[in-house]
Amino acid sequence: MAALRPRLGRVANPGAGINIGEIVAVEVHALGLWSVNYSRILYVIDEPTRFGFAYGTTPMHVERGEERFLLEYDPTSGAVFYDLLAICQPAHWMAKLAYPYTRSRQHKFARNSHNHMQSLLHYVTPQQNPSGVESGS
Repeated sequence: MAALRPRLGRVANPGAGINIGEIVAVEVHALGLWSVNYSRILYVIDEPTRFGFAYGTTPMHVERGEERFLLEYDPTSGAVFYDLLAICQPAHWMAKLAYPYTRSRQHKFARNSHNHMQSLLHYVTPQQNPSGVESGS
């Protein structure tokens, strides 16, 4: 799980598996404050050409919502696509007060997540993917 998270927060339980019901705890440092946000994996997609999971926030999270991380492989073209879908709104009063800042952090997370996934995809060798590696969202 830790390899899938870019470095905006630290997974407090990196040994957590990608299993329905698993709790994911992410430590975040922002504006001089530390917080631990807990989410629960809601579903897992594990198909021959698609892999991903989604988690929903718990009451112990400053936001309320869901995030889905999905990798898709197109066997015809050899392309690999990464999709990140996030739907959320502030839940904690501090997140509501700092909404413009929290939105900017969410956008930064999305950019870093795509960049991180792109860097992981570059490890695929030409023999594994003769058509090249692509990233999309």
